[in-house]
Amino acid sequence: MRLTVARVGRAHGLRGEVALDLRTDLPEERLAVGTVLVAEPASRGPLTVSRTRVQHGRWYVTFAEASDRTAAEALAGTELVVETEASDEEDAWYPYELAGLRAEHVDGRVLGEVVGLEHLPAHDALVLREPDGARTLVPFVRAIVPVVDVPGGRVVLDPPGGLLASDAANLVVSEETVGRTGTTGDEGDEGTA
Repeated sequence: MRLTVARVGRAHGLRGEVALDLRTDLPEERLAVGTVLVAEPASRGPLTVSRTRVQHGRWYVTFAEASDRTAAEALAGTELVVETEASDEEDAWYPYELAGLRAEHVDGRVLGEVVGLEHLPAHDALVLREPDGARTLVPFVRAIVPVVDVPGGRVVLDPPGGLLASDAANLVVSEETVGRTGTTGDEGDEGTA
């Protein structure tokens, strides 16, 4: 199966280096010098890693096929993919495995369908299409998504009130923000000193 390792970002410098938006937990292995990666769209590859470096946690790569800034700029948006075996990790899923799963509430109600996965800076998020068509990002963390049952075709969600568009009426607002008038002291004592 083909898996996306990274997405090529902006060109960096004049010698063909590009920044990468990683999609792998194994960048040292997947982006080793000499590795040949399939590109999507195919017309931009294959690409051979000739140099890598990490600066402030960000990966930068130079490909043998892109030796200057103009060639590097033409690669922006390219998906870098590899052929791999299915994962045997208990709590690791590929985006293609999650897409199409039915989303159920812990109480059994159907909440919609998982249509994708977005990689956000803090954590991944399931893209949920609710029955009314609303698109909602659900943090893909165990507290909110306690069950992922790929063979059963479902994920179970335990969302906090207000996370889903269909549940906006149950938005949880802290007591501190309710009823603030901008005054200090006892808010019920108007006109006293």
